[in-house]
Amino acid sequence: MRVWLLLGLLLVLEALEDVAGQHPPKNKRPKEPGENRIKPTNKKVKPQIPKTKDRDSADSMPKTQSIMARMMDKGRFQTPAATLSLTAGQTLQLRCKGNKIGWSYPAHLDTFKDSRLSVRQHERHGQLTLVNSTAADTGEFSCWGQLCNGYVCRRDEAKTGSTYVFFTEKGELFVPSPSYFDVVYLHPDRQAVVPCRATVLSAKVTLHREFPAKEIPANGTDILYDMKRGFVYLQPHSDQQGVVYCKAEAGGTSQISVKYQLLYVEVPSGPPSTTILASSSSVEGGEDMSVLCTVLGEPDVEVEFRWVYPGQKEERMVTIQDTWRLVHRGRGHTTRMSQSVMTVEGFKPADAGYYICTAQNLRGETTVATTVELS
Repeated sequence: MRVWLLLGLLLVLEALEDVAGQHPPKNKRPKEPGENRIKPTNKKVKPQIPKTKDRDSADSMPKTQSIMARMMDKGRFQTPAATLSLTAGQTLQLRCKGNKIGWSYPAHLDTFKDSRLSVRQHERHGQLTLVNSTAADTGEFSCWGQLCNGYVCRRDEAKTGSTYVFFTEKGELFVPSPSYFDVVYLHPDRQAVVPCRATVLSAKVTLHREFPAKEIPANGTDILYDMKRGFVYLQPHSDQQGVVYCKAEAGGTSQISVKYQLLYVEVPSGPPSTTILASSSSVEGGEDMSVLCTVLGEPDVEVEFRWVYPGQKEERMVTIQDTWRLVHRGRGHTTRMSQSVMTVEGFKPADAGYYICTAQNLRGETTVATTVELS
């Protein structure tokens, strides 16, 4: 019994010595403390670039939220497309979310205070309703939220909505014009527009010169067609003046627009170019005298005149007459001549002195003066 016990103890001691005395495998060295335990390798690994979600990049951009909805049948609402085609006579009803909404729509609806148009502001939305629509109502309808501080409001560009509506009407391929003949001024420093707009989205619209009769190509370089504006002259020049008209074709029918007289403008934009001239610089007592103030400017820019004269404080009676006319100044150039004439009857000593004329347009004003003496 003792022999077997001793034999068992010897076997246990031998096993413990084997465990304590193990050596590392061949071709391997023991790792130093703190040494990286990742096995080195020469395998080439393609670097992986972390993917970023498109949504993240989109979130970094400012969002423009469409706030417009169009009322459909049975009280349903849906966001309108960029363009809509409706039949004349249909009712257009648009809503825009917000407690203070601004609106824009074809100008004639506002100019003539058309009773067919209704714009109302409710607690949570603004509403535009147009009934008994016609081809003349074709155009852009848009809305925007307003950010107000007291009575001062500004447009919130992040909350807008718009749609261009074509109101198709039998026999009306063009948006009707209030006249049968219109004038378009060609300025060398800005675009000019021949405003023949179709009422049918699919209509083919071309531009034509009356004499010599020919089609004017809209090649996108000199002239392009914009369905929301008409034919746009990108860089007007004097060779393009003359009488033109548009032709529309749709559904097997065709129609010609009103005619447009294109006039080239030689006077640059700016404050009025003004001159003043008295009928005489020395006037005898009792004679009549006049002072002429003249402005040469852009044909479509109106001019207003103001006068200061010696007898004004004494309420001296004078006659002032303002007129204007278009003047063709060779090579087809056209300017607007605006004149104001002041007439003084029965010249008196109190009428002697400075006569001052101020001409004003949207771009500024110019003041000129001359003296008149009693001879």
